[in-house]
Amino acid sequence: MTRASLELRYPAVFLDRDGTIMRDVDFCSDPEAVEIFEGAAGALQRLKEAGFKLFVITNQSGIGRGYFSETEYRAVEKEVERKLGPNLIDATYFSPDKPGDESRRRKPAPEMVFEAAREHNVDLSRSFFVGDKAIDVECGQNAGVRTVLVRTGYAETSRCSPTWTADNLAAAAEIILREAK
Repeated sequence: MTRASLELRYPAVFLDRDGTIMRDVDFCSDPEAVEIFEGAAGALQRLKEAGFKLFVITNQSGIGRGYFSETEYRAVEKEVERKLGPNLIDATYFSPDKPGDESRRRKPAPEMVFEAAREHNVDLSRSFFVGDKAIDVECGQNAGVRTVLVRTGYAETSRCSPTWTADNLAAAAEIILREAK
């Protein structure tokens, strides 16, 4: 056996940020605008306690469009993590690319998921993607993971076929915990 085959591989939940964890604010660049959805922190805590790695996978085209800087984005990211609570999010991956740009990272492309999987020893066959848009579902499908579309943001059900649909992140966590057994 190789060393790599002996390493423990973890299940993960990949999460969109805006409209899934927090209220969607167009091109959010102000930490004071961060409003975490009720029940989101508790849902993430239950997933973490069940052994899931948690990763935020987010498109941030406001950077590429020049609406805000990466420093401003990082301030919002830090505030999201502060409001959720310590040690819940294992890592955050973002794409600054604009829609229509040639991009391997921008969702629905799965590169950010693959990057997280490589860097954190994730078993994609036991993993999930949760988001509120068709591009989130498509990103999860492109990465080969099961998907949950939440209705807290755009909930574009007509443009995609998620594995499950849930009212919010708490309901999505219950589905994931049930299906992971």
